[in-house]
Amino acid sequence: MKPHVLVSREVFDETIAMLEARCEVESNQADVRYSSEELAAKLADKDGAVVSTADRIDAALLDRCPRLKVVSNVGVGYNNIDVVACTARGVMATNTPGVLTDSVADYTFGLVIAACRRMTEAENHLRSGQWGGTFLKQMLGMDVHGATLGIIGMGRIGQAVARRARGFDMRIVYHNRARLDAASEHESRSAYRSKDDLLKEADVVVLLIPYSPETHHLIGARELELMKPGAILVNVARGGIVDDEALVAALRRGRIRGAALDVYENEPRFHPGFLELKNVVLSPHIASASEPTRKAMANTAARNCIAALTEGRPPNLLNPEVRARA
Repeated sequence: MKPHVLVSREVFDETIAMLEARCEVESNQADVRYSSEELAAKLADKDGAVVSTADRIDAALLDRCPRLKVVSNVGVGYNNIDVVACTARGVMATNTPGVLTDSVADYTFGLVIAACRRMTEAENHLRSGQWGGTFLKQMLGMDVHGATLGIIGMGRIGQAVARRARGFDMRIVYHNRARLDAASEHESRSAYRSKDDLLKEADVVVLLIPYSPETHHLIGARELELMKPGAILVNVARGGIVDDEALVAALRRGRIRGAALDVYENEPRFHPGFLELKNVVLSPHIASASEPTRKAMANTAARNCIAALTEGRPPNLLNPEVRARA
């Protein structure tokens, strides 16, 4: 008998076909967003789940799904999954690392340029009919080339952003939970700094760290006060790493030059104050949204799910202790 799998949100037809070759699949190609109650009811008789980062998988849900053996996240971030609760119940949890690195790095650098050169502000100025001709001091921004880039979170994506920054002759400093080895620092042409020293030094600060209780509001009012008045903050990591209330206040009073955000606290809701500001570039959590990358993410999640259910050895297992005690 084939294992039964739920795909909680719309994916690509090839992803469904891959799953259907090995599993009985209930798919949500209508892309209806399930409530927690609805998701639990759908998963009650399933062996596996391919879920989005918007689906909360917690102890209360898992307790209602006794057959569940694997939760396969379509995304590299997995703060939507209580991995400890999964482990306690013998449920494998997986993610999709690696496949989105370059697409997210590309988009991150796009946000850096857009914020530094006021691109969205300029477009809105033109679209609203305010443009009356070109003059010398119109929409003055800051140069990207030659600026100091501070990267907080120097993993795969952070190092990919650093490679792109080299093409702009940027000086690169970074902060990471663990310092890179000398060879990696040399390859990325980056220098380690404490978090506070990086904030004081960088012209552009890019956040690329996972969300966790330890990183909640890692950038708050105190940290924003440390930044240069002319600095830009870019968050493509996760909502909650930045205290959005504090950031809105800092942008309103010009404490920093600007920001570019792809993620927010309490998504898909976000602080309404951002809409009142010209000095922030806003993006709806789409840093990985190129077609090849999103296909690779969905297909990797499907392969993780199939491997977990048929072999017990998914390639991107977040809690290997489950497999060890099986």
